[in-house]
Amino acid sequence: MYNLRMQNRFNRLWAIPVTGLLLLGLYFIPPIHSRLAWRLDNLRSQIKFFFNPPEEAAFRPSGSTNLTIETVIATTRAEYLLTLTPQATITPLVTTTPRPGPTLKPTVTTTPLPASVILKGVKYVDQRNRWNYCGPANLTMALNFWGWKGDRDAVAKVIKPGEDNPNMDFIERGKIDKNVMPYEMADFVNDTTIYHAVYRSGGEMNLLKSFISAGYPVIVEKGYYERDSNGTVSWMGHYQFVTGYDDAAKIFIVQDTYLDGPNFKISYNEFAEGWRDFNYLFMVVYPADDDQKIHDLLGNWSDDQWANQHALDLANEEISKLTGINAFFAWFNKGTSHVQLLQYVDAATAYDQAFSIYATLDTAKRPYRMLWYQTGPYKAYYYSARYADVINLATITLDSVSGGPYLEESLYWRGMAYYMAGKTDLAIDDYRTALKVHPNWIPATQALQDMGVQP
Repeated sequence: MYNLRMQNRFNRLWAIPVTGLLLLGLYFIPPIHSRLAWRLDNLRSQIKFFFNPPEEAAFRPSGSTNLTIETVIATTRAEYLLTLTPQATITPLVTTTPRPGPTLKPTVTTTPLPASVILKGVKYVDQRNRWNYCGPANLTMALNFWGWKGDRDAVAKVIKPGEDNPNMDFIERGKIDKNVMPYEMADFVNDTTIYHAVYRSGGEMNLLKSFISAGYPVIVEKGYYERDSNGTVSWMGHYQFVTGYDDAAKIFIVQDTYLDGPNFKISYNEFAEGWRDFNYLFMVVYPADDDQKIHDLLGNWSDDQWANQHALDLANEEISKLTGINAFFAWFNKGTSHVQLLQYVDAATAYDQAFSIYATLDTAKRPYRMLWYQTGPYKAYYYSARYADVINLATITLDSVSGGPYLEESLYWRGMAYYMAGKTDLAIDDYRTALKVHPNWIPATQALQDMGVQP
């Protein structure tokens, strides 16, 4: 009897590792893996964020530069690489030669706008059952409005392809790509469709109304507070498709791809509050034959340098009036506008002030995902030879905020700074990791090729 009990106990002990191996094997069968992997990732993120809340991490700029003879030479190379990096705007209306400042002066619109406009023919598209999909969904609505026959997945397969993992389905592969940048959306339109797209910073509500009243809906990028996948209400970035307005009610009508749904009415004040978070950025998709009409509607904004200077003027005006988190966004916008004007030292100083304000904010209100969506600080610090600040900011963003190496832009700029700091192996690792997050991404591929390294 004793020997039988011992044999049974021995069999049970063996059953534990055998069962574990069996379950592990089942987990990696593609259909099962695609259903379970995201749940395990969510659990892993929740555990990590429980012990290391991302809102408690705060970047503190050092302000130190690496201005040695070697870094002066290296910075010359960096300025060359800037020409290979995605720029702020890539559209038919862009002049690629940088200008020192604005060349146009504001004009006064004499034609009064209608008091109310609601565009017809809008086909609502949501982002349900997808991850971080407001970019593809909104761009699909903008294209469908003009007759494009594609869907949100056709857009995402180009601008949000996700990691190259055959064990995952398309939806699961794209989960780790946290954001789609405006230039990626514009490139998709201009390079792969018969339509055109233009985007600018420093927009104004009357400008949006001018487009809508002329029959052109507008995509804007905004910030807002919402409950995330970890169950916490926190700040996030979001695209919205603006298709109408009503001055009497003081509302815009937007197609919200997430919670608010189609034909959502948002007050002018609330709209402006969220729009400030992204430097008043707007994008218009339109038929190629309408280039001149769009140029005329843009007015001064058709000159991207004027638009950037105008955005800077708006930021300076708001800095003098705002406090708290709104002051943070105003200073951040000032930095972003200086970057777009290629004024990197001024940009770095503005970002320093923004991050200083950030550190004083209530942790529950901190927009800790900011570097998911806007990468201006990396450019400002990098082209000011502040490589340590680039590395520290990217590391905080990757480790504390995104929960892992899932932001190709942060990986790319940290790799650039590592290279300048003489840490070539770390630079190569970051570039290659960026390509896992976003396969065939041109900036990381180009950086590796410049180093004579295969992607």
